[in-house]
Amino acid sequence: MPHSALDLHQDAALLTARLVDFPSESGSEKPLADAVEEALSELPHLNVERYGNNVVARTALGRAERVVLAGHIDTVPIADNVPSRLDEDGLLWGCGTSDMKSGVAVQLRIAATVPEPNRDLTFVFYDNEEVAAHLNGLGHVAAAHPDWLEGDFAVLLEPSEGRVEGGCQGTLRVKLRLHGTRAHSARGWMGANAIHAAGPVLARLADYQPLRPVIDGLEYREGLNAVGIEGGVAGNVIPDLCTVTVNFRYAPNRSEQEALDHVREVFAGCGVEEFEVDDSSPGALPGLSHPAARAFLDAVGGEPLPKYGWTDVSRFSALGVPAVNYGPGDPNLAHKRDERVETALITRCEERLRHWLTA
Repeated sequence: MPHSALDLHQDAALLTARLVDFPSESGSEKPLADAVEEALSELPHLNVERYGNNVVARTALGRAERVVLAGHIDTVPIADNVPSRLDEDGLLWGCGTSDMKSGVAVQLRIAATVPEPNRDLTFVFYDNEEVAAHLNGLGHVAAAHPDWLEGDFAVLLEPSEGRVEGGCQGTLRVKLRLHGTRAHSARGWMGANAIHAAGPVLARLADYQPLRPVIDGLEYREGLNAVGIEGGVAGNVIPDLCTVTVNFRYAPNRSEQEALDHVREVFAGCGVEEFEVDDSSPGALPGLSHPAARAFLDAVGGEPLPKYGWTDVSRFSALGVPAVNYGPGDPNLAHKRDERVETALITRCEERLRHWLTA
């Protein structure tokens, strides 16, 4: 279908539906980035920049504080859940409704309807968040134009059901390789089965007791899990290689190196001959004691929660910008075939952000 221009003066729920009906799976965000850039460029109070399929718009009002509102415009692959559908209970269904086109709609609405905020604002719309970390558009902008992301505080409109979630977990994915000796399965005694050798690794995982550290009053829940296993050559061959891929989600009081050291320690003595880091992104401490974070909490209300999972608050933390997650979607519905969002939550998030930025 042809993609018409975005109307930023639409109701936020209707704008969410419009964004959902604008497919933008990771790697194919250009048409939506074009539409976002075009719509923002029509707003005289914003200076708009673009790098790849990442769009950054900023006010220049000389305020004492600058706040960054950020969100990714890509989604996971569509699962027969586009176009969007609004039901009689006020639920909007479709790919990206929760993660995170409802948050992007709130960003766009604030950009269009708050021309003179009490803080200078930076709006960031970026690509490739749902895929490997090295493709992440926010990371590309941070490397090429770090000045575009400067600020005193950042709000990432990731799904959080309209509640403030502090920090984020780190994530580490490691491939554990176990070797054996190949042989004909009719003469199995002449070989050493690498898949069988993975038994101690799987047993160690089954017995693993994750920590639940409390940081700044928020309890994070760690987890170490096998997320993939590969092995086998043919139906009549004893395999000489087995690879178990594990994912460690760790609390933000661990560094990336400490997380890797922990994984190595867990599997010591299990016969693992190779540890290959497949993906790694650090966590971010909550930072809720920062004055800007406290002011935001006071404005939007509610008790802060820990973020279970990794988000780009980690990238802002690395840039020295304290950040929180706050968006209308439900993180438990992200990536699901029946993904949906409460339209009332979209409206509430927009209203609370507007109050914070205009009071």
